[in-house]
Amino acid sequence: MNLPTLRLKSNCDRRLRAGHLWVFSNEVDTAQTPLTALAAGDEVQVLNASGKLLGLATVSPDNLICARLHSREARHGLDKSLLVHRIKIALSLRERLFDKPFYRLVYGDSDLLPGLVVDRFADYLVVQITTPGMERVRGEIVEALVQVLRPEGILLRNDGGARKAENLASYVEVVHGQMPERVAVEENGVHFEAPVHSGQKTGWFYDHRMNRARLAPYVAGKRVLDLYSYIGGWGVQAAAFGASEVMCVDSSAPALDLVEHNAELNGVAERMSVVEGDVMDALRELKGAGEKFDVVIADPPAFIKKRKDIRNGEAAYRRLNEQAMRLLNRDGILISASCSMHLAENSLRDMLLAASRHLDRHLIITERGFQGADHPVHPAIPETSYIKAFFCRVLPV
Repeated sequence: MNLPTLRLKSNCDRRLRAGHLWVFSNEVDTAQTPLTALAAGDEVQVLNASGKLLGLATVSPDNLICARLHSREARHGLDKSLLVHRIKIALSLRERLFDKPFYRLVYGDSDLLPGLVVDRFADYLVVQITTPGMERVRGEIVEALVQVLRPEGILLRNDGGARKAENLASYVEVVHGQMPERVAVEENGVHFEAPVHSGQKTGWFYDHRMNRARLAPYVAGKRVLDLYSYIGGWGVQAAAFGASEVMCVDSSAPALDLVEHNAELNGVAERMSVVEGDVMDALRELKGAGEKFDVVIADPPAFIKKRKDIRNGEAAYRRLNEQAMRLLNRDGILISASCSMHLAENSLRDMLLAASRHLDRHLIITERGFQGADHPVHPAIPETSYIKAFFCRVLPV
């Protein structure tokens, strides 16, 4: 292939040879191959200092992560053929593991398609593109998905914050067939409708599927509080698994409307209630009112989006979990989750311990949760592992 080259400095190829897919701008020999000569999204051959091919990548010349590999061989450029192949490989894993077509079909780097996410809702696909390289082959992505899956509709939800960092335009667009405002989702035998055009991310969060499946023995016959409930992924499943009462708290009125709608879909509406407002304010009000719960679920949005946010973010997780513990009955269960990539699992564990000791409680961890198998982890890229969940029993000393 007649592609421009990106040559690395001496000894800067070790990470790539060990399996990583990213090239950082300070690793590039810009004297020989200046990044300024490349346009965002260009496909390049990545060479080591001696000229050996390491793979093909697309570039983001103005970013610290200036290139992402999609192939180790010169003949496999980023085109429709490669996209079809990669999507089929990704699909084979999901079809092996899930008996119904509701899952994350493509998970970026882990599926060797950096910058591309595809969530499948049976006959509908929601796609997120976050890099110039993938934006350049947007049409080929759509064609490949149509060829492999024959969906009724494909929606591009290209309005996330990652695109801003890449200087990519923000837009939401139906690019194939028809796409309803809401699509059906089935998870752990429970039914939902997700707002794919206007909801958070792609409209649904498949990443906590296995953790929500663990709810059943903890919530049967119990009073449950679901914080940051969104459209009821945790709360509605808790009710479907036999909770005697579930209260969902979220700041979004449209999300809570869908909690109630999804509760109706599963015949559990009479056991569910919603509270609109800031979660921390709601926790203080519930404490002041003397409310107590057998199970509290705390699955907040990412409090730590960048490394510089770690200190403040950790303090926010600590406050949230401490206030949640205050609402537990004497023998209560706290399910504490985080989707912050920059929050280490051990850090969350230590915060839970510190919060429990501050309240003079005895905390033990009964289970540790992880992201589902449709979010496979690339072992060379820690950033692909981000979901954490602890199931904790909290007792008086």
